[in-house]
Amino acid sequence: MAPAQRPSDGRPQWWPNDAPYDQTAFAAGAALLGAGGALATALVYRRFLKRYPSVDALPADTFKRKRWIKGVVTSVGDAGGHWSRATFGRCGAHRNASSSSLYHTPGPFWRWPLKLRRIPTTNKDLQGQTLHIRLAGVDAPEAAHFGRPSQPYAAEAIAWLRSTVDGRRVYCQLLSRDQYSRIVSIVLLPPRILPGFLFSGRNVSLEMLKAGWATTYQQAGAEYGERTMEQFQLVEAEAKASKRGMWEKGTKGETPAEYKRRHARGLEEAEKTAPKGANGNGNGTKTRNAKVQKKPWWWPF
Repeated sequence: MAPAQRPSDGRPQWWPNDAPYDQTAFAAGAALLGAGGALATALVYRRFLKRYPSVDALPADTFKRKRWIKGVVTSVGDAGGHWSRATFGRCGAHRNASSSSLYHTPGPFWRWPLKLRRIPTTNKDLQGQTLHIRLAGVDAPEAAHFGRPSQPYAAEAIAWLRSTVDGRRVYCQLLSRDQYSRIVSIVLLPPRILPGFLFSGRNVSLEMLKAGWATTYQQAGAEYGERTMEQFQLVEAEAKASKRGMWEKGTKGETPAEYKRRHARGLEEAEKTAPKGANGNGNGTKTRNAKVQKKPWWWPF
C-alpha cells in the first residue's frame, strides 16, 4: 500500500495529517510564543541576574517593592556616610558603624566549584561598583569627622560590625534611600547550614543592639522592616540591663542622636552669632561657593 500523501499546506513534518492546520494562525502563535519567551527571559534577567553597581542603577520600583538582593560586604564603617575605599571621598555628614559597602552578586557562578564571576579586591576596581548600605533601625556611636570629636565606643562598634559582616555574603532588603544616597536596609547573615534563599539568618541590626553597640533609630523616616520600633527597643533594653557593649558603665552617656543634635545646635548658633563679612562668611573673605563676577574684556575700570 502506498504511503498517505501529506497535504501541501505547509504544515510541519510532525503535524498529524488528519489534524486541521491554519498556516497563518500557526505562524502568529509561534511569533507570540517567541515574544513571550523573550519577555520572560528579560524579566528573569532583570530581577535575578542583572548586577546593580550603584543606587542610581536600581529599578524604579525597588524601594516600593522592598526588594531583596544578595552580595558581599567590601568595607565597613567607612562607607555611605563618610570615607569609603569604594568611593574615595566624603559623601555624607556622619561617620559611624551603621554603614557599609556591598558588592551586588546576583545569580550563580560567584562561588566554587562553579566560580566564573569574581568580586574585585582593589580600590580602583571597586570604585563606583558598590551599594552604600545603612543598617535599618539602629544608630551607632559617631566617629571623629569634620573636626568633631569621636563618641566613646565608636571604634569598638565599628570593630564589632567588621568582625560580623566584612567580607561575608549577606542578604539585604532594600527599604529606602536616605539623604546621603545610602540604602537603608535590613541585612541578614546567611544561615549556618540551610540555604539562604529558603531560610533567614540573623538580623544584623538586632544583633548589634543585642551586643550593646547601637541604639534604636527613632528619627523621622526610621525603617524596621517586618519588625516594629518597640521590638528593637526591647532588644536595646535587654542589652542595657545586661550592661553589654557601650552600656557597661551605665546608660547616662550621650546617645548618637543626642550627639548629632548637640553639634547641629552648635553649628546653628555659630552661624547666627558670627559677624557678617562682605561675602556672608563672617570674616570678609570669599567663600568657596561665592561667585566671582568677571568683568568683560572691554570694561574700562
